[in-house]
Amino acid sequence: MSNLRELVRYPAAVIGLLMISVLVGFAIYALATLPYDEAVRLWRGGEAIWYNTPKKAAPVWTNWFRKEDLPATITIDSADGSIVKTREQVSEDVTDIQFAYTFDYPYTTFPEDISIYFDTKYDEKPPHVSLTWLTPDGREIRIASMTAESSLVYRLDQDSKLERRLQLPDSIQSHEGLFMDPESEELVALPGVYTLQVSASVFEPESDVDAEVVIYGQVYGLAGTDHRRRDITVALLWGTPIALAFGLLAAIGTSVTTLVIAAIGTWYGGWVDALIQRITEVNLILPVLPILIMVGTFYSKSLWVILGVIILLGIFGGGIKTYRAIFLQVKESPYIEAAQAYGANDARIIFSYLLPRIIPTLVPNLVTLVPSFVFLEAALSVLGLGDPVMPTWGKVISDARVNGALYQGNYYWILQPSALLMLTGLAFSLVGFALDRIFNPRLRGR
Repeated sequence: MSNLRELVRYPAAVIGLLMISVLVGFAIYALATLPYDEAVRLWRGGEAIWYNTPKKAAPVWTNWFRKEDLPATITIDSADGSIVKTREQVSEDVTDIQFAYTFDYPYTTFPEDISIYFDTKYDEKPPHVSLTWLTPDGREIRIASMTAESSLVYRLDQDSKLERRLQLPDSIQSHEGLFMDPESEELVALPGVYTLQVSASVFEPESDVDAEVVIYGQVYGLAGTDHRRRDITVALLWGTPIALAFGLLAAIGTSVTTLVIAAIGTWYGGWVDALIQRITEVNLILPVLPILIMVGTFYSKSLWVILGVIILLGIFGGGIKTYRAIFLQVKESPYIEAAQAYGANDARIIFSYLLPRIIPTLVPNLVTLVPSFVFLEAALSVLGLGDPVMPTWGKVISDARVNGALYQGNYYWILQPSALLMLTGLAFSLVGFALDRIFNPRLRGR
């Protein structure tokens, strides 16, 4: 408690603790609201899951910095009961179904695309569907007529007949032609209320037609989307507990084992200490990153396999020699001789008398090690060696780099996970430096 009270005297440490609290809050929220299996399913899923989200859409909050808002995604589904359908018996075998999608479009910029997902019910004869587009200025545009087989997906920009019917230049897509203002000299969208009318003819008594209209916007959610329409929020949220767990486990695993091995070697001395020192010297010249790249390339990209290799390579690190120098001094202390005199065994002396003296040195070092391992995991992901299953910050940066996020102006795709990485590094560093001043008397006056 006294150390905690002294820690809060440092403003930098308080800021660091607040940052860590925010990260821990994100991690708890991710674990509580999105189970791991569901997060993996969403992240590995393609357009079958994310069919109604736009590709490479910026976060919604980016509209705060624009003079004119970019359009958000508009989704209307007749199957949810929000659309009124009328049925009219035309003949003994034919029934007409009429319904319309009416929506307000208050933007002067165009949506990304328009898709219509049909859900039809029939036994043998599929329904026939006609689509008509009504604009705010009273124009009526016939879009298409088609046979609506089950699970039909109609994408306007892939309909060459619609493109010829609209008589648009090659530079203008079909969905832009439906929204464009014909009176404007510039290529802008016409704000107002639009209507998509659906007229279906069914040929069986139990047949029915439903459709989900998705007008893809240019902004989506709190974090935007990537090239596979995935909501980046999933990776940012779940990347937090993964990053913290990876960093903490790696830092604790390497620091604690290094400390224990150094204490054992110093206490027993002789061939035990010599063997530990030789292994440490050999390990110090091993290139850690190339070894991790080899493991990820030829064996496994699993995050936990990489973690195990990092701990294994970090056990015999340079800290062993630092701790050994301290333990050699502690070993000659009078209270160690007193413990030997009353019959304390080797294990008791190591774990009850030697190690507790070094804990104050261990704690600041452990805290400052956490972000270095978090950055290492992100670096491996950027190199294409990250866990292909888990949604992590490094994986988001890797996808953004491969898909040209910077060249296409999708800065949010890289900046958001990068900001979280920098926040993690800064938070643990601020706390670690403050702890170093508390536990190291020589730094207190500086």
